[in-house]
Amino acid sequence: MNADLEKTWEKYTSAWKMTSKAERLAIFSEALADNAVYTDPLTQAASWDELINYMENLHQQIPGAHFVTTCFMSHHQKSIANWEMKTQENITVGTGISYGEYDDQGRLVRMNGFFENNS
Repeated sequence: MNADLEKTWEKYTSAWKMTSKAERLAIFSEALADNAVYTDPLTQAASWDELINYMENLHQQIPGAHFVTTCFMSHHQKSIANWEMKTQENITVGTGISYGEYDDQGRLVRMNGFFENNS
């Protein structure tokens, strides 16, 4: 099951690199529960549309922004992932840790990002 959770996590993180709402919704339909909630130091997104808007805002600030998981651990439908935020040129511009919770179908219901917020 842990390998399945990692696949779900990687599918979810791939949505951050996508550039269209349709691409993100397709990924969300596979990786996220309908009631999934995303939180980090800057926002809380309680719907898929709110999360997509947040992703779009990130791409306005950092074109091509995406995340690369550097370590993933999971148990009992929960996970921790270390990651690097990269530019479209693959330059690391940030690092952080995310915590995830999964439903019985292995879809994410909670994604909590932790990173330094210097604003």
